[in-house]
Amino acid sequence: MARLKGAALSTDTQCRRIGAGSRETGPMEKRASSTRRPAGRQEFGGGSPGRSLKKGLRSSRIRGEVSPTMTSTGQDSTTTRQRRSRHNPHSPPHDSSVTSKRGVKKGALRHSSPSLAEVKKKGRMKKLSQAAEQDLIVGLQGLDLNLEAKTLCGTGLVFDEQLNEFHCLWDDSFPEGPERLHAIKEQLIQDGLLDRCVSFQARFAEKEELMLVHSLEYIDLMETTQYMNEGELRILADTYDSVYLHPNSYTCACLASGSVLRLVDAVLRNEIRNGMAIVRPPGHHAQHSLMDGYCMFNHVAVAARYAQQKHNIERVLIVDWDVHHGQGTQFTFDQDPSVLYFSIHRYEQGRFWPHLKASNWSTIGFGQGQGYTINVPWNQVGMRDADYIAAFLRLLLPVALEFQPQLVLVAAGFDALQGDPKGEMATTPAGFAQLTHLLMGLAGGKLILSLEGGYNLRALAEGVSASLHTLLGDPCPILESPSAPCPSAQASLFCALEALEPFWEVLVRSAEALEEDILEEEKAEKEEERPWQPSVLPVLTWPMLQARTGLVYDPAMMGHYNLWDNHHPEMPQRVFRIMRRLEELGLAGRCLTLPTRPATDAELLTCHSAEYVGRLRATEKMKTRELHREGSNFDSIYICPSTFACAQLATGSVCRLVEAVLAREVLNGTAVVRPPGHHAERDAACGFCFFNSVAVAARHAQAISGHALRILIVDWDVHHGNGTQHIFEEDPSVLYISLHRYDHGTFFPMGDEGASSQVGQAAGTGFTVNVAWNGPRVGDADYLAAWHRLVLPIAYEFNPELVLVSAGFDAARGDPLGGCQVSPEGYAHLTHLLMGLANGRVVLILEGGYNLTSISESMAACTRSLLGDPPPLLTLSRPPLSGALASITETIQVHRRYWRSLRVMKVEDKEGPSTSELITKKVTQPANPGSAERMTTPEGNILDIDTEKGPSASSVEESTPGQAKSETAVVEFNQDQSLEATTGETTLYQTIPEAATEGTTPGQTTSEEAVGGAEVIQTSCTDNQTPPTSPVQGATPQISPSKLIENLRTLELNIEAEKAPESQIPEEEGLLGEAAGGQDVDDSVLNESCGDHADTDQVVLYAVTPLPWCPHLVAVCPIPESGLDVTQPCQDCGVLQENWVCLSCYQVYCGRYISAHMLHHHEDSGHPLVLSYVDLSTWCYNCEAYVHHQALLDVKNVAHQNKFGEDMPHSH
Repeated sequence: MARLKGAALSTDTQCRRIGAGSRETGPMEKRASSTRRPAGRQEFGGGSPGRSLKKGLRSSRIRGEVSPTMTSTGQDSTTTRQRRSRHNPHSPPHDSSVTSKRGVKKGALRHSSPSLAEVKKKGRMKKLSQAAEQDLIVGLQGLDLNLEAKTLCGTGLVFDEQLNEFHCLWDDSFPEGPERLHAIKEQLIQDGLLDRCVSFQARFAEKEELMLVHSLEYIDLMETTQYMNEGELRILADTYDSVYLHPNSYTCACLASGSVLRLVDAVLRNEIRNGMAIVRPPGHHAQHSLMDGYCMFNHVAVAARYAQQKHNIERVLIVDWDVHHGQGTQFTFDQDPSVLYFSIHRYEQGRFWPHLKASNWSTIGFGQGQGYTINVPWNQVGMRDADYIAAFLRLLLPVALEFQPQLVLVAAGFDALQGDPKGEMATTPAGFAQLTHLLMGLAGGKLILSLEGGYNLRALAEGVSASLHTLLGDPCPILESPSAPCPSAQASLFCALEALEPFWEVLVRSAEALEEDILEEEKAEKEEERPWQPSVLPVLTWPMLQARTGLVYDPAMMGHYNLWDNHHPEMPQRVFRIMRRLEELGLAGRCLTLPTRPATDAELLTCHSAEYVGRLRATEKMKTRELHREGSNFDSIYICPSTFACAQLATGSVCRLVEAVLAREVLNGTAVVRPPGHHAERDAACGFCFFNSVAVAARHAQAISGHALRILIVDWDVHHGNGTQHIFEEDPSVLYISLHRYDHGTFFPMGDEGASSQVGQAAGTGFTVNVAWNGPRVGDADYLAAWHRLVLPIAYEFNPELVLVSAGFDAARGDPLGGCQVSPEGYAHLTHLLMGLANGRVVLILEGGYNLTSISESMAACTRSLLGDPPPLLTLSRPPLSGALASITETIQVHRRYWRSLRVMKVEDKEGPSTSELITKKVTQPANPGSAERMTTPEGNILDIDTEKGPSASSVEESTPGQAKSETAVVEFNQDQSLEATTGETTLYQTIPEAATEGTTPGQTTSEEAVGGAEVIQTSCTDNQTPPTSPVQGATPQISPSKLIENLRTLELNIEAEKAPESQIPEEEGLLGEAAGGQDVDDSVLNESCGDHADTDQVVLYAVTPLPWCPHLVAVCPIPESGLDVTQPCQDCGVLQENWVCLSCYQVYCGRYISAHMLHHHEDSGHPLVLSYVDLSTWCYNCEAYVHHQALLDVKNVAHQNKFGEDMPHSH
């Protein structure tokens, strides 16, 4: 006897649905005149005039539990935002998705099971009770149905030729030059993009606007550069790191900042949807009072503050994808929770410019800004599109959706592209198109890109063009080599997620132990990929389309209706109401309506047997009683004389739409069709479905393309698509992903077919993916979590050529069968995220959905996304349910063996914070005022002294074999030996046994000053790592730029004098190698040292050369006329021990292990450089490093004379 779709099965017998009521007069809107039951009474047994056998109702024989599908859709008690306690970060939130007991519907009376005769007598299905209707009304009150707002269009572009009127006067080969914009302009003209954009005239940023980020004294200083000669410009430029100055630099920098502000005005005044500022000089390295890395003014930082001040924007997201870390932007906002800063950059454990520990994942902001700074550091070259996309999906997008920005600004550097001489990465223009598309789903599409770096002219031009194409609404090109994130990228992401999880609810993982993930990972095949480096960038093609979105609908499909029950949920009005809503909103008129057609037998036979097709065709001539008998042979099926023709028309219409998409008549499409199809099996109708339209369309697409087209089928209907799964379960060319209610096998279609353990068979193993929800109330947050963590990572790795969506809307809020809470806005976001795949070839096919308002608004929202409208703002009222996270995690664990993108790479970061537990312990009498919370590692504290942003130390060593480098000094001491023998300004890293670290604070590291200027770091050889939650990094120096001119003579280096040290090193980059030398302490050496000395009385010390230069030397002021007094006490506490003098104001304060008054002075004043009166070493708070430079020799010599009565030896 056939099992009924969603029926409440009797404990005595399984009853077939047999109707005895009168036939309806027609398929149009049903009358509301049927008799209703008393409110609150919903019967599942006998004694009722009609038995409700609707899809989705649970079996009443299972533990007598309440069916959640018909309960109120009101707010879940767990929707209150509960940020997890930092003291108990692994406590899961309360899970409301697990019901204690299921049984009859709330308010219903339990009855005995009806006999078969009673069911025959009562035949007609009853309408929902008044109580159930009231539940739906309550649920619909939460729907945002106002989708009629004016759709913004247009992409703004600022491109001003005046920005080319500056260059480096003394180095024609300097990479940041006018040719960058020339190349971009040629590419945009070639691609026809300039005419498609809304052109905006650049304007100058006013001083008041620049002062939102920069100091007035600094701005005034930069203004004076207009009147300097070349020699003066060069002297001033040499006081900064990696900059040059030109008389027009100030004018162009003001114009560049003003250009971004012009776009901010246009976007926030709704003149345009998004925009791009193609400007130079770049800006993201510029700090409060400091030029840095080619940058004078920080354009995106000024724009963020401007949007907040002038347009009352409360939350701004800044995304920095330049290959260099935008430290200037980070320092501006690192204590501000109104600006979320996300940077993804090359780091290589600090060996890559700007060589700051603040660029690592461990820096997450300070004070109220904790958690609002996100750094994803790449620790190797050759990173690809898959690595960047993984960072966006797994980290940026979830946090951004919780943050809910009102404006997104992008520091859009393109120096991570393949072929760029600075970045040495392997991303492609298509990859940047993907990143742009992902960001367009945020802030209602209010997105502005501001050009930063990019120094391979062809790659830069093509990268800008690809991003601009995407802003204009063109589809993202298919990635050339999608693959999956490499182990190094996964390690960086793992560390960043660990650090940020306490601050963002959406990052919370399920209670399932990660240990199981790691064990599973160890079992999986480990593939060490070599970085992918194509010889040339792929040539991108952008399709020329007659129309964007195709639409198929035919009112003839309403001819399929239930002869015996005019209240059956799968009613003709479903498609009629959707089309009416599309027309009301003007969406139908924006689509290209395609002619419909019935499916041919050949098309149907690709997925169904000839016997079954013939059996359905025979129903066209059957009488009413025969139709009823035939329908009862299947599960949850009714048949009328028009059923075969309607099912054939629905399937054929979907095939027609797929043809149009593949032929580029349209980019994507919507199929408003019925009856649905995803339950239909090869030989049987099931669950309101007759022909599997999605499956037939997939086979048709492969047939007309002439090869096994890679097709992704996403099934978000609340019921598992058993038919689709079975048809493709052995086919690796079709990836089937279903998200559905499973309820441990008790939700229709019941059984274990929808379990996460079902992964396909034979060659198709791994290509069936089931996310099985085990309860009601699943909503936007849960589906988006599944998209970010599971669906999209697998989809990008699969790299489909066509995406088909079984778009059932019975998971929508208010649906009588689904019991879930997905909003129209949520569906719009899911659609938008899928549109980055398959060159935008996405087709939505209507499946289920039984609340007419919900399905109409949901399909309208999806159609808007297909048409290119930005997804509406989405407010997530709660984080993902723990039960939903458990379901997602379960599927990830099952499929990790098949999909590398799902694997957890708990690979230990080479830096201290992720490879060992860094412990603070006083070893010798300290003299270092360093922060108690900063992080120091063997690879850190390296600065490039080249005039350009330098390559990594490793690349320098390769390019200059045989050059002299500092070597790591390995010194062994017995416990009773004195450390006073260490000489020179070196940094010592001490490895000590774990037992010696008891009572210390994990996760925080400080440096200790040993006699002779040595910095001692004690490292415990443990694998337990807790990322620091509140690192402290130096503030931007506040030294008055007005004093800079008088310092220029002090800092001026005679050109002839500069040649001498250069002659000792073949290449300028050799200095970087020297600075890095001695700091590349091999992990094996460290580990071996731990092992060798853990049980002995010896320790191993690693000596590292101090920085030969730092960008904050400009803060050093002239020595007071009174000189220095090394015996001067601390000005706050009067102690005489371990005092330091500030090299900006020459005030004297004690070090950290006394009362830390010098640290407090730095935090208050921002003065970066201090000199130890104990050993005459110099410490830079901002660089978190010791510095030894010619500019410091005068003050050191004066202190040495005062301390020892003679000049300092070797002061030259």
